[in-house]
This record gives sequence, C-alpha cells and structure tokens, in this order.
Amino acid sequence: MRSLRALRSKNFRYFLSGQSLSLIGTWMQKVAVSWIVYRLTGSAFMLGLTMFANLIPSLILSPYVGSFCDRHNRYKILLITQILLAVQAGAFTYVAYIRLDNMAVIIALSLVQGIITAFDTTARQSLIAKMIKREWDLPNAIALNSSMANLTRILGPAIGGIILSTLGETMCFGINFISYFFVIFSLLLMKLELPENEHKKENVWATFKEGYVYLKASPGSFSIILLLAAYSLFVIPFSTLLPVFAKDIFSGNAATFSWFESAAGVGALIGTGYIATLKPDKNMLTIVFLSSSLFAASVLLLPSGLVLQLALFYTLVSGMGMMSMTAAINTYLQTHVEDSMRGRMVSYFIMSYQGLIPVGSLIIGSVAQKCGTRTTVILEGVTGLAASFIFFYFKRKHERRTQPAIQQFAS
Repeated sequence: MRSLRALRSKNFRYFLSGQSLSLIGTWMQKVAVSWIVYRLTGSAFMLGLTMFANLIPSLILSPYVGSFCDRHNRYKILLITQILLAVQAGAFTYVAYIRLDNMAVIIALSLVQGIITAFDTTARQSLIAKMIKREWDLPNAIALNSSMANLTRILGPAIGGIILSTLGETMCFGINFISYFFVIFSLLLMKLELPENEHKKENVWATFKEGYVYLKASPGSFSIILLLAAYSLFVIPFSTLLPVFAKDIFSGNAATFSWFESAAGVGALIGTGYIATLKPDKNMLTIVFLSSSLFAASVLLLPSGLVLQLALFYTLVSGMGMMSMTAAINTYLQTHVEDSMRGRMVSYFIMSYQGLIPVGSLIIGSVAQKCGTRTTVILEGVTGLAASFIFFYFKRKHERRTQPAIQQFAS
C-alpha cells in the first residue's frame, strides 16, 4: 500500500512499534496529571501553568538542542533520553503511590520531563530520515509517525480514563514507566548507518545563527514557521481548557475528559492519515492553509456545542485540522532541508510548536479566568482564521512574484 510504503524499512518498523507502546503510556500519564491538577486546584490557570512547565524547555533550549543534535550522534541522544524519561516516569509513579498531592512537586517533575523531551523530540524527528532506505519515502515516514502518535492519542486517554476511574492515578503512571522499556528495546534492535559527526569549532550561537540565515533564505519555510508560531500561541492551547469543558460545562468526570482527548485524537489520526496518502509532489503549502483554516473554524464553533455530542464533534474536527497542519509543515520542512541542517530546522519547528504552546497556555488560562472559557475559545478561533488568511495572502504574493522568473528561466 502506498500509504504504508515507509514500513518497508526494518529500522523504521522497529522504531514505530516501540514508540507506539511508549506513547500510549505517555498519554495515560498526561491525562492523570491534568486530572490531578484540576482536582487539587480547580483552576484553569494552574492547568496552563503545568503545561507551561512541561513545554517551556522546548522554547528555551531549542536553539542549543538543534545545534547539539547536528554535532552529535542522534541515535545515542535518543537512547539516553528514553532512559531518562523512564526514570522520570518512575519518580511520578512513586509520588502518586505515596499520595504526595503537592503542586510544586508535580510542576517540578513536569519541568524535568520537558527538559529531557526537548532533546528527545529533536533527536527523534531528525533521525527518521536515517531510518528509511529510500529518500522518497521520507514524507510517508513522517506522516506515519504522526499517525502513530495520534492513534496513541486516542488509545492512551481512553485507556487512561478507564484506569484512572477504576484503578487510580498510580496505575496510570506505573504503566507509563513500564512502557519505556519497549521503546528502549526497539532502539537497541535498530542497525543504523550514521556518518561520523564532526564537532564544529563554532560555538552554539554561531551555528544557531547559521540555521536562522538558512531558514530566512527559504520564504516558504519561514512563513509556515511564523504561522505555526501564531497557532501555538493563540489557538492550539484551547486544549488546555478541555478539562473545564468536561467538568464544569458538561458536568462530567475523568471519563468525560478522556472522551474529549480521544475525540481530538480520532480527528488527528484522520488528518495525518490523509497526509500519509499524498503523493510526494503535492503542494504542502496549500494543505497548510486549508488545514489551519479548518482547525480555527472548528475551535470557533466549539463553544456553540450545546450538547456533549456536538462539542465532541467539533473537537474531533479541530484535531483533524491541527494535525494535518503540523504534519504538512513538518513534511515541507524536512523535504526542503540539507541533512547537515536538519537538526536546526527541526528545532525551529519544535520551538514554534511545542515551545510556544506553554506561553500560549498561560495566556489562554489567564484570559479564561477573566473572560470565561466560551469567550476565550471564540477569540482563539477568530485569531487563527486571521493568521491563516494573512499566510494565504503572502503565499499568493510570493507565488506571483516568482512565477515570471520561473517562466523566463523555462523559456
């Protein structure tokens, strides 16, 4: 099947199988952490603060991490970070077991996880190109990796909600701890042919500047990074408020919250599944505009869902739009980059995506405290639509500017 062609590479199969089991545990832990925070505080702001602690390292460390991964063995970095994440999950399990309901401890452990993940995500994303045998399978591998992540986003919260409501929080953390052994084992099975990395003499800021100059030289890459940054600040953090929708607006419980997470996961799986079926020559910039517009429109409509089923449907569509957009952006970037710059370009993607989400979560959490959840989400949708159409305007303007040059060259 064309949509599964990257699975012909054994190393990528090992990676995908191990990572899928690990990510189920990660999502179970995420559900448990969000529910504990809201149970202890009842505060949308504290939900945003916890996400901020977990994701802010991606913003602060990305300039260094991208250069670090380009200068060192990405496989070894990935293996070490997975071991450290297993240790962190073990610490969370112990904290839940002794019932240490302390927000400072939860935020501290979330921060530690965020620091490790900053290195892990950059190494993992930039290593995918080395896991496949055929270069033209890279877009499909990226889409399959995103599809796998979103399938686990469906299964993880669904299983987590059941276990959270029956066996308790400790079990969610314990399963996540065990799940890391699967991905570590899959990494040990892989046999990668990696070139010897030469440690550059320039300092990290010089190599970061080199990456910035490289990015600015590509208008397409630069514009989608800016679009993603706008969405990460003002639209994607709508998910921070899902526990509020579940508990307060629809008078639900942990299981209700898991339905919202799973609905977003189903939509995300549909979106990345669509990206996986695209031909390599598909115009990804057009896909970025259409999917981002769909995402913003569904977020705008979410507060109008007067019944739970309609709200879950809008959440599903938002997940479909969001992951189609991010998968298309990741695919465009990785297929328009030299391998020596891959780590830095991936770091820009992560910085504008995961790095800015925590800042946006604090903003959205604060606005929700003052203006209410429904009003805040409506504002997020309007902002996203405005950003998408600004991106479309400059995209068309660039295409009109470059078209005469292309025609002149062809003649």
